[in-house]
Amino acid sequence: MAVSELACIYFALILHNNDVTVTEDKINSLIKAAGVNVEPFWPVLFAKALSNVNIARLIYNVGVGGLALASSGAAPAGGAAPASTAAPAEEKKEEAKKEESEESDDDMGFGLFH
Repeated sequence: MAVSELACIYFALILHNNDVTVTEDKINSLIKAAGVNVEPFWPVLFAKALSNVNIARLIYNVGVGGLALASSGAAPAGGAAPASTAAPAEEKKEEAKKEESEESDDDMGFGLFH
């Protein structure tokens, strides 16, 4: 990751932490104050990308599965899963057990390093 990208990420987080709206001008002010060299398109890109995003929600959901889970209506990490999603999970577990019980190629003498 380039220094310019990291700088804009950190500046956006600083602005958010201080309850300041992330804008191109505010990012550029922090860039100037920090004395960092950043390509001019990065502040514009970050300001536009974060304009309609709830940054706090984005931060809290980093390890949860990203925006795909949030938009699909999946339950939060601490909540109970709906009954409709529980059945496919059980089926996947059963399939995994079946696959584990089958013989692998190495057991049959078709291994790569024989």
